Amino acid sequence: MMNEETRIEVHPLTETPTQAWEEISKTTRVIKINYKSPRTENLDPKKVRVVCMSDTHSLNHYFKFEIPDGDIFIHAGDFTAGGKLDEVLAFNDWIGRLPHKYKLVIAGNHELYFDPSFREIMSPNTNGRTKHNSGLINKIPFLGQSGDASSTAAAPKMREYLTNCIYLEDSGVELYGIKFWGSPWQPEFGPWAFGVKRGQELLNKWNLIPTDTDILITHSPPLGFNDKTAKGDHAGCAELLSTIQKRVKPKYSIFGHVHDAYGVMADGRTVFINATTCDINYLPNNPPVVFDIEIKKNMDDEELKEEVVDVKVEERRSWCSIM
Repeated sequence: MMNEETRIEVHPLTETPTQAWEEISKTTRVIKINYKSPRTENLDPKKVRVVCMSDTHSLNHYFKFEIPDGDIFIHAGDFTAGGKLDEVLAFNDWIGRLPHKYKLVIAGNHELYFDPSFREIMSPNTNGRTKHNSGLINKIPFLGQSGDASSTAAAPKMREYLTNCIYLEDSGVELYGIKFWGSPWQPEFGPWAFGVKRGQELLNKWNLIPTDTDILITHSPPLGFNDKTAKGDHAGCAELLSTIQKRVKPKYSIFGHVHDAYGVMADGRTVFINATTCDINYLPNNPPVVFDIEIKKNMDDEELKEEVVDVKVEERRSWCSIM
């Protein structure tokens, strides 16, 4: 239960984010950072290196850059084009070959069949009819791939195929004493996964984020920070920004979703990273964003050998320490 002083309210202009930002920006500090990737490896034993990507859309084979080495790899969603099983398996194989000790992944709106409510489109009800208009399946853009969803819809619990990473969905994990929280939700738009209405419904998702989160991973950007589209509109969530700035206050907010707004910004307390790999044309041109963060818990060599496969990530405001 949140204290009254930390309770976040729905912004009155939440349905019109660009207008909401015009008001919020008057009292919000915005620092634009000219990001440059570190050219040397991390030699500080008191820090770990974090490598961030998002929105790769099954285009891993077209990267024109190397994935920097590090201790923790983060993918902030949309790792597939349409959430099909073969895409998930290919991503799992790719991420399994990365050298990073820990790999954290959340879903995005393109991971259609990670969202149970979306899978229900192909699930007949007691009357033998689908819950939604079955024609919807054929209207979903799959980035040039087949829209045949039947095989994927039949696959139970798609997240179970991600065996080479830690999948977070309204859940957290602690590494090196640093607390991470992952959430796939974003403002509703079109027939995509993990989309909910702006306002209280979306705020209910952000209320699950624990106040002691150090690194927050969401697919949606917060309002005003690396969320501006090519048309000049803001697409981020006002309640996510309020949650970050007023209640949680993480060191880093990592996200993707808006391909037009790759880059790094800050407000003086939190560093905001839009790590989307694909640009507005769905070309994977943006390299990973890398940063070093001080560890909170020192480990000896034996502790560092602990296997991730034995970890069970606790959901719903619970932390699981794997160190």
